[in-house]
Amino acid sequence: MPYDVKKDLKQLYAPKNTDWALLDVPEQQFLAIDGRGNPNTAESYQKAVEALYTFAYTIKMTAKRTGEDFVVAPLEGLWWADDYTAFTVHAKDSWQWTMLISLPGHLGEDAVEEAREAVRRKKKIDPPVRLEKLHEGRCAQALHIGSYDDEGPLLARLHDEFLEQHGLEPTGLHHEVYLGDPRKTEPAKLKTVLRQPVG
Repeated sequence: MPYDVKKDLKQLYAPKNTDWALLDVPEQQFLAIDGRGNPNTAESYQKAVEALYTFAYTIKMTAKRTGEDFVVAPLEGLWWADDYTAFTVHAKDSWQWTMLISLPGHLGEDAVEEAREAVRRKKKIDPPVRLEKLHEGRCAQALHIGSYDDEGPLLARLHDEFLEQHGLEPTGLHHEVYLGDPRKTEPAKLKTVLRQPVG
């Protein structure tokens, strides 16, 4: 059976809690690409996501031939802004992001560089996709069901209530895991894991 991170790390990719709860997140490695701007309208965002998937499926095809097949993981994102209110007022043009796709631990830099050569050769492009390790440790996490634009109340509850009640502060970037495809799923049924490293 192909490796599937959604099954291996079910607590990160299939949480049931729709309000905030604490958990420990182990180190993972990702294909990563950085950018800035409105994810709904910025061409750079669309190209970044396409590049990640191109690399992920290129690596998968090679791994399949060597008996190390895996299921391509969901899209994830780290989000931040110079001013946190950019998220509460939806000032999306000032959002900064690192988009991610989890990569199995047994694959490393060699697999990424081999994919880069294949993408250069076949697609004639050279996007700045890299391998990045992320160890978030203790995090607050919740499952949001609904439109991405409706995450505000749940995030407000995290920052205005949950963190204070538990004597915690944010220690890393806001992290989202996209479990649905917005092109195929109506907004009200989209599922997004929201995660915040805390300490």
